[in-house]
Amino acid sequence: MTVAETQRPMIPRRRSKGEAPKRRPKLTAPKFARREIRAGETEEMLDISSSALTVVTILCLWLVFQLLFLGMLSETRSQNLLYEQYRSELAQATAPTGALDYNGDTVERGAPVAILSIPALGAQQVVVQGTSSRDLMAGPGHFPGSPMPGQQGSPVVMGRASTFGAPFRELTQLRPGDPIVVQNAEGSVTYHVLGVRRAGDPVPSAPTGTQSRLTLVTATGSGFLASLAPRDVVYVDALADKGTGTGATAAPASVDLAMARDTSVLPLLALCLAALLALVIGICVARRHFHVLLVWLVACPVAIALAWVTTDHVVALLPNLM
Repeated sequence: MTVAETQRPMIPRRRSKGEAPKRRPKLTAPKFARREIRAGETEEMLDISSSALTVVTILCLWLVFQLLFLGMLSETRSQNLLYEQYRSELAQATAPTGALDYNGDTVERGAPVAILSIPALGAQQVVVQGTSSRDLMAGPGHFPGSPMPGQQGSPVVMGRASTFGAPFRELTQLRPGDPIVVQNAEGSVTYHVLGVRRAGDPVPSAPTGTQSRLTLVTATGSGFLASLAPRDVVYVDALADKGTGTGATAAPASVDLAMARDTSVLPLLALCLAALLALVIGICVARRHFHVLLVWLVACPVAIALAWVTTDHVVALLPNLM
């Protein structure tokens, strides 16, 4: 064979009539490439699951930690600030004597309205206006539909039994005759305990003349686990022969009733949960570009701050006397 013959171009063979054309083989990715894609997807799902589980764990632990420990510190701080504020208002004669303040405006929720002292329990608490779940995070609350504590009539004060300092935890230990002292804008009134009652027990007779019958309200049970789903309400009635005067009352809201839950926080709670979801996605993305320790070093403070705000709203959904 000559050199010219070896360099002659190849001429494709013509297909005979009736002969089926040959199909070109399909180009497919190698098996090892498909395995790498599946492994990457699995790793991504594991990253998302791990980050979500970590954030949910932080949220749950923070809820328990806040109810048992941080809530107590928060209530103590609030009480100190409220005490200084109310003492200043008493000195300036600007403390509210009813549902309206000295300017004629409605007393804001959370504002101090009285100081409650129970010597038999060694307790002294500043009473705030309102008895919703959020109001009672700062201390005992005055039920808006009743006279101010110390005034003539039937004032009502509610307090928590297990969380946020549990100011009324030992309320059932009071005995008939034990004194309860209330300091309001008009003076000091000393009550004497009539007794402890529960649902179905006879209610003491209504006060007459200048008398004042104070009712303290809380939930039964003093342990955290026992009060996760409190069912019963306990009342302590105390009578004073003479109240300090009369004042205007306000219409209570549904969140002020005993064992009520504040559902108005649901939109904010949904926003907080959405922020936590965005945090989980951000952690998953960041872990692909940065070291995992650096990612959690930055993400943990953000996760704790969001958990704090979220659990505040979750607590508002729990019974106000818990």
